[in-house]
Amino acid sequence: MALQLTLTFLILGTTVILFMTNRLRTDLVAVLALLAMVLTGILSPAEALTGFSNSVVIMIAGLFIIGAGILRTGLAQMAGSLLLRYSGDSEKRLFVLLLLIVAAVGAFMSNTGTVALMMPIVVSIAISIQSSPSKYLIPLSYMASFSGLLTLIASPPNLIISQMLVDNGFEKLGFFQITPIGIIGVVVGLIYMFLIRNTLLPASQTSNSGASQHKLSPKQLAIDYELGGNLYKVKVPADSDLAGKRLAQLKIPASFHLCVLKISRKSVESMKLLPMTYQEMAGPDSIIQPKDRLYVQGSLANVEKFVDAYGLIIEEQEPEASELISKQFGIAEVLLTPHSSFINETIRGIGFREKYNVNIIGLNRQGDYVVRDMTKQRLRFGDSLLIQGAWDSIELLAKETKDVVVIGQPKEHAGAAAASGKAMIAGTIMVLVVGLMILELFPAVISVLIGAVLMIVTGCVRNMDDAYGQINWESIVLIAAMLPMATALEKTGGMVMLAEGIVDLLGPIGPVGVLGGIFLLTMLFGQFISNTATAVLFAPIGLSAALSMGVSPYPYLIAVAVGASMAFSTPVASPTNALVMTAGNYRFKDFVRAGVPLQLIMFVVMLIAIPLLFPL
Repeated sequence: MALQLTLTFLILGTTVILFMTNRLRTDLVAVLALLAMVLTGILSPAEALTGFSNSVVIMIAGLFIIGAGILRTGLAQMAGSLLLRYSGDSEKRLFVLLLLIVAAVGAFMSNTGTVALMMPIVVSIAISIQSSPSKYLIPLSYMASFSGLLTLIASPPNLIISQMLVDNGFEKLGFFQITPIGIIGVVVGLIYMFLIRNTLLPASQTSNSGASQHKLSPKQLAIDYELGGNLYKVKVPADSDLAGKRLAQLKIPASFHLCVLKISRKSVESMKLLPMTYQEMAGPDSIIQPKDRLYVQGSLANVEKFVDAYGLIIEEQEPEASELISKQFGIAEVLLTPHSSFINETIRGIGFREKYNVNIIGLNRQGDYVVRDMTKQRLRFGDSLLIQGAWDSIELLAKETKDVVVIGQPKEHAGAAAASGKAMIAGTIMVLVVGLMILELFPAVISVLIGAVLMIVTGCVRNMDDAYGQINWESIVLIAAMLPMATALEKTGGMVMLAEGIVDLLGPIGPVGVLGGIFLLTMLFGQFISNTATAVLFAPIGLSAALSMGVSPYPYLIAVAVGASMAFSTPVASPTNALVMTAGNYRFKDFVRAGVPLQLIMFVVMLIAIPLLFPL
């Protein structure tokens, strides 16, 4: 057992060093530590893999999907805009208001859930004000941890110590009994983070990628190529000669120098007799039907010739180019590769529509945008083509690497287009999840999974593939691989040995000294294992220490709950830190630099506050 204890601390120390050096990815380091525990016999394979079935890990995966729905539907941007309106032009007021909202939300749901739900909003706000999300995401994580002390249900350690009291014949904690401690934590934490936000927090511009994605968004591309000025909506009357004919027969590009991009038609649902609008991408085999609307690209003169020839009606001149973007269809930009077979070929001659089932509707040649009479243009290396078609076809084209490369992230844009206009649905789902967690009708993980499934079923997240793509698997693996560390420490007796040593060492100083020792040790181990595991291990020690000295157990168990929540100094200290690490582009030392001073401050503050509010 002594050998295993030594090996456990050796593996733990090596893991911490590897985290600090930042030479290997954190998830790889965590998996290596897990394997080391198994290979040395400290953990069985079953014990090592328990983290991957842990409800916290499953819940975090579900929260990523809920967060994606909040972001995709535009709810995050709406919330950010509302927050910006109330904060005005003051970045200071915005910072304070944002953290207060996080604290209010976190008082009634888990800190992990709070961070996952608020992170899209925070990132959206940071990008909108051209700031770095890294200035906001560590404060978001820290404030969510403080909010866990505001109510009994806000954090698992609170429930653990309350149950410990009941099991030993004491009164359980009231719903708001721990709130004064939480308020002190929120106030002190807010002041600290406000003061260090421009000094200890990194200012790396992680928002650059977001800015580039915005530049390449479908709506922005439509503006850049000035599609609105070359787009016309043409109606096919019931008696038009065009009705019943295939586009291939009509040879519209050759005869009129026009391109039919999309066909919109109204149909009747057989059962409910509700009028519905269907859209299809125009292709050679598309058959024109009476009362169809054709979206035609080209010059007004050519459109008028086309209309006169077939008795059509120009229903709308220069409709919004955004009408080309919908749940089914979109636009994207592709770049010719150096060895593309399309180089020196004309757009008409490469058969792009036939090969990829998408239309070429624009050409960008060194900043000159061409959308008219481009079919005879010979393509050159460096040319960019604007394409239009079904999102599925564009995603398939993105896998093509020989001739063209799709610029940007069509999957992201397709998801945003599919979720457009569903912000209220996403908001309702979010409120439902929060309500279920507050009422505790189901375990928290089930409430989150209900929300995640609803996001997919309602179209706030495009489909299951999109949902899986939104999960940050690095964070999931990191958390799942680190959870069994608590099992190893408990199994080898390392946790109990250290805790009892602190009690024996500080017992002569008195109850306050023992309180400080338990708080410090709980906080120390909370940097490497979950707050739940830390509370489970240290709550019995705090209780037995209080009973052996003949004093009230409440301050000691409160110290355990608070210490377990003060996980600020490492990215693996809590799931919230792991969540923001990737999004904020943080390194291990960023958490050390911002977290260690805060923990020292909270140690002093809580050592004064706990005995005052919960007398020994």
